Amino acid sequence: MNRFSRRRDLGAPLAGRATRGPAGSRVDGNERFGRWTEGIARGMGTPWFLLALTLFCVLWLLWNTFGPQHLRFDSPALGFTALTLILSLQASYAAPMILLAQNRQDDRDRVQIEQDRKQAERNLADTEFLAREVVALRIALKDLPDREFLRQELRALLAELEQDAPPEIPTDTTRGKDPDHD
Repeated sequence: MNRFSRRRDLGAPLAGRATRGPAGSRVDGNERFGRWTEGIARGMGTPWFLLALTLFCVLWLLWNTFGPQHLRFDSPALGFTALTLILSLQASYAAPMILLAQNRQDDRDRVQIEQDRKQAERNLADTEFLAREVVALRIALKDLPDREFLRQELRALLAELEQDAPPEIPTDTTRGKDPDHD
């Protein structure tokens, strides 16, 4: 397809504008740029960056103060103008990148807070359900007979059976012996 020809299908996005991100999700250019700037902002917040920037500035100052005159590129008489411009340029880019990273972190925090709130609501609902179930079980257990009640009922049944039972037949103690063969 010619790059300058009109597209007939305007309802679909252009192919190739987004790349695949984690777990197959689509990542557009803004997301990619946001991740890149977050990486830079995260790197600028490390002790190694501060150490490297300090070392760079010290080397710059030493070279332009004590280096060979014909190889110096920033004059101490003018207050190291080039170094000042470089550091100002770095700061002018660092501040928006840090703000962008903070805004993205705020967005992630907002989503996380919403997810935590929903999880807390589900936990509360589950806890309330379980509390109602425990109360229902306790009520049901109160209706069940206890051990003492069962013992009394069993004793009453035993006494009733003993009253209604026919008189005991004497048992023959000579069992197994034939009475005719004494």
